[in-house]
Amino acid sequence: MSPSTVLGYAAPAPGQPLEPFTYEAPDLEDQEIRVSVTHCGVCFTDIHAIDDHFGVFSFPLLPGHEIVGRVTETGKAASGHEVGDLVGIGWQGRCCGGCEWCEAEQEHLCQEIPSCGTWTPYGGFASEVVVDGRFAYPLPAGMAAETAAVLMCAGIAVYPPLRLFATGPSCRVGIVGIGGLGHLAIQFAHALGADVTALSSSPGKEVEARRFGADHFVVSTDREAMAGIEYGFDLLICTAHGGIDWGTLLMSLRRTGRLVLVAFSPVHLEAAGGDGGAGPLVDLIAHELSITGSFLGSRADMREMLGFAQEHGITPQVESMPMSRVNDAIRLVRENRARYRVVLVNE
Repeated sequence: MSPSTVLGYAAPAPGQPLEPFTYEAPDLEDQEIRVSVTHCGVCFTDIHAIDDHFGVFSFPLLPGHEIVGRVTETGKAASGHEVGDLVGIGWQGRCCGGCEWCEAEQEHLCQEIPSCGTWTPYGGFASEVVVDGRFAYPLPAGMAAETAAVLMCAGIAVYPPLRLFATGPSCRVGIVGIGGLGHLAIQFAHALGADVTALSSSPGKEVEARRFGADHFVVSTDREAMAGIEYGFDLLICTAHGGIDWGTLLMSLRRTGRLVLVAFSPVHLEAAGGDGGAGPLVDLIAHELSITGSFLGSRADMREMLGFAQEHGITPQVESMPMSRVNDAIRLVRENRARYRVVLVNE
């Protein structure tokens, strides 16, 4: 294998196990940098992509968008990076720079951003990646690579809406789903000073949820317990992928409350519960509720989130595995057996 050959792991077709895959390393454009991957997290969005749930991906598909590595080469116009720097890279690896969103420094909403982010053309389950240097972030001093890898996606998904809407101890925040996203959302909400309730279908997660910073714990499948929190939350962050009773969630919001969805999912949102009842929709209108999404943050959000996490000791619970065990890692995530994130390490 020549020095210009990149080794990775790719799905040859939708739903197939990943296989060793090589490609020739591209030359750098002026703004780009080359990064030798040391760590890459496994996100449930990788599963959606491998299975082509959204019908937008090309195969063979080399996933991975929670990347940490060292800069090995910089393009002529790639300022701010030196060879040897340790950087983190998330879903977004480039932007057009000229649309209204880029000009407003909301690059994550770029109209030209490729639908597969850093998988353009190849992602981080590999020996190296090439990205626009503006989307590679220096890590705070002392931050572990495993921590940074997870924060590059899960952290930036949950932090912006919490920073915007979790406004101190008077703000009652509910975190729905205590998994890879949820256990970080609890930590961020707690650090922001909110009153935090963890909602999970798994009673066995209460001890850990409280350790992450939850003030209260509710079993989301317990109708009596859920009835007890009716009109109780200013903000709900939903990190679960499916099996959601949207009507019940809306009923748990106070007037002017906000439901923020952060987990990519192919399921449809049926706020009225599918039974023809108008109750939840009446609440949505009469109580002036909002439903919104949070996917990425801007470059400024990413830098702020990394600093905030380091300052407040926000740390994902991670299981590390060699990159060669990528299919074992994917299986853990697919079967919801990861506690709470899996990070692949290049040997």
